[in-house]
Amino acid sequence: MAGSLPKSGTPLIQLSAVSRVYGTGETEVRALDRTDLVIEKGEFVAIMGPSGSGKSTAMNIIGLLDRPTSGRYLFNGTEVQDLDRDRRALLRRHFLGFVFQGFNLLPRTSALENVELPLIYKGMPRQERIERARQALRKVGLDGREDHDPSQLSGGQQQRVAIARALVGAPMVILADEPTGNLDSHRSHEIMRLLQELNREDGITIVMVTHEDDIAAYARRLILFADGRIRSDSLQPERSPA
Repeated sequence: MAGSLPKSGTPLIQLSAVSRVYGTGETEVRALDRTDLVIEKGEFVAIMGPSGSGKSTAMNIIGLLDRPTSGRYLFNGTEVQDLDRDRRALLRRHFLGFVFQGFNLLPRTSALENVELPLIYKGMPRQERIERARQALRKVGLDGREDHDPSQLSGGQQQRVAIARALVGAPMVILADEPTGNLDSHRSHEIMRLLQELNREDGITIVMVTHEDDIAAYARRLILFADGRIRSDSLQPERSPA
């Protein structure tokens, strides 16, 4: 799998008539209903919608954390909806980075060690992964904080560690699920400017779920879900990083 990617000239993410159904009969819930979605390399996409709209289900399918009930999912031209568990894990490890609302950092573990974790799973030699983790922390503005554990960091700094952890494996796409949900307004905008910089300067594709209009405004493209379907899909004016 890893050797077959990337491919040029194809969309990075393509969902074709994807449905996700939970339960049967009277208990059936159609979380996604024949959804078509294409995301190109280098896009910054915000996904919004009310609770139960399908946005989180779409994100979980894109991140290979869930499977479609029907339809096709192509990642950079490769069909992935029917991959077994090991091959899905391999794809996530090499091509996807995740940022969550709750940071998901290991307590009593240094920032450096938290960022190293994905490289341990890749089997990277210790000295190389330490240097890569240091570089990722510098990239997110945490030079000098390598030995701090999460309890010694602010919420914004913890989210920066989480972003560094997502970056350290050089992913093609970062999937951010409510990345500012636990932060105050000032730190939220700091995090969004960082994600915007990673998108603009490094070309990393970012797909973000949010319920906040001012956070979604950082994305170049806005997709609105309702009742398991995409109700609108539009470009937004570029927001200044200042």
